[in-house]
Amino acid sequence: MSSAFPHTVREDPADAQTPSHRLLVRAGYLRRTAAGIYTWLPLGVRVLANVARVVRAEMDRIGGQEVLFPALLPRGPYDRTGRTGGYGDLLFTLADRRGGDYLLGPTHEEMFTLLAAAELASYRDVPLTLYQVQTKYRDEPRPRSGVLRGREFLMKDSYSFDLDDAGLAKSYDAHREAYQRIFDRLGIDYRIVTAFSGAMGGSESEEFLAPTPVGEDTFVSCPACGYAANVEAVRVPVVAVEAAAPPPLEVLDTPGTPTIESLAGYLGVPASATLKNLLVRVDDEVVGIGVPGDREVDLGRVAEALAPARVRIFEAADFAARPELVRGYLGPQGQRTFRYLADPRVGPGTVWVTGANAAGRHARNVVCGRDFTVDGYLDVVVVRPGDPCPKCAGPLGVDRGVEIGHIFQLGRRYADVFGLDVAGPDGEPVRLTMGSYGIGVSRAVGVLAEQHHDERGLRWPAEVAPYDVHVVPIGRGDQPARAAELAARLTAAGLAVLLDDRADASAGVKLTDAELLGMPWIVVVGRRAADGIVELRDRHTGTAAELSPDAVLSRLTG
Repeated sequence: MSSAFPHTVREDPADAQTPSHRLLVRAGYLRRTAAGIYTWLPLGVRVLANVARVVRAEMDRIGGQEVLFPALLPRGPYDRTGRTGGYGDLLFTLADRRGGDYLLGPTHEEMFTLLAAAELASYRDVPLTLYQVQTKYRDEPRPRSGVLRGREFLMKDSYSFDLDDAGLAKSYDAHREAYQRIFDRLGIDYRIVTAFSGAMGGSESEEFLAPTPVGEDTFVSCPACGYAANVEAVRVPVVAVEAAAPPPLEVLDTPGTPTIESLAGYLGVPASATLKNLLVRVDDEVVGIGVPGDREVDLGRVAEALAPARVRIFEAADFAARPELVRGYLGPQGQRTFRYLADPRVGPGTVWVTGANAAGRHARNVVCGRDFTVDGYLDVVVVRPGDPCPKCAGPLGVDRGVEIGHIFQLGRRYADVFGLDVAGPDGEPVRLTMGSYGIGVSRAVGVLAEQHHDERGLRWPAEVAPYDVHVVPIGRGDQPARAAELAARLTAAGLAVLLDDRADASAGVKLTDAELLGMPWIVVVGRRAADGIVELRDRHTGTAAELSPDAVLSRLTG
């Protein structure tokens, strides 16, 4: 440690919002270069390499072959698939000195498809899985939480190529099982949840989420049946009601009631009996979204559902330009000049109190299917704990997590764009089908720090720790020499050893740093070393045992 770069720091970084960010900086694993961009220091590089080693081992185990694409890519292929528009402001774009358009790769589906189209000729060339461990770039609007969400990050992305959907299903299942082995080996607590494909496209899609209170993803789970899904992927059935004919629609004077709360209080009805109508612009189109009045609209889910179109809330200037759309008193009934989408709870036969499209007036006994129609259903409300499970109707739990892996059955979306065909057994061209599978390698380091720490510092799992054991001599006698001798024996036995040989550091500083750095084992060589006794500390359990150096060697190598 006398030559280690850099030193640990005692103060938390000013911009740290999560334990992982705070500890990784304090312990000298990384440093901030710019917003969402970090320099990996020697200890951090060792952890990052260990995570990548596990990922590569399990990818090789399922027959994956590693390639390496550039991070600087031509823009044209992404224009052809429409993803420059889909990613929008998330893309880092640039032009070279000749005016050629380029981007920094956010992901590499297009490039892998083009490579396969150029190299694969026959059905005998598949099934094939190619992968890379490469830096990706996304211009996140709010980069935060250290390496949990950055603008530059290391990712493993792999792609499968198969003749048919049955082959794709096998490749997908192989990756799913490989991901489980990877995260189990890394020591990450995770959940597999149904996911929304988003800009990636494709059909079946699942996320691997690491539960943590600082996660930016929200997912639901049902303890009764095991259902789990990202909130963007929660789908509930349309609620249809068959009841006796309700009374005719009635328009009421409701002065000063532009909000659901004021309306419910004025009429003495629960908010759940009202119909809330939100207007958005979807590119250049006006779209209304109807949800029960006691529910909030999740604009993230709206944007995901309507992607790649751009979605924004209707603003005062928009209402001023459309005087027939009365802010605060909007209803879907009557002559409508906008497309109307609704939450599935607004199904045929349901009865509502809603705006009457006139200032200070609402209508009651407004029946879906009788007084208004729905052009399409979207699951866009904020999911709440206790909502019914779509699978068994049991109560859902809601938790937060960090996405560490995502697997997609892409199908032929990219193959169709780039003409990815091979000659089939009969000589006729066959269009290949694809899968895409990603793991956040650098993000996994942040997740490990998030899940494996205590009030004193990091506690790395053995598979990823930068060193297996940290040897700490304390005292001014022959302890440093005895510690160096023990460190040499441990190294000769094949262990990676960090030796604190700092002559100017106190015992307290050395022990504090050892706990902050977080190696799985700490060997304290103290006053009893002359009697052949050292202390072996288990950083994970916090337990300690006094042993002879031979016993320590046996314990750590046995």
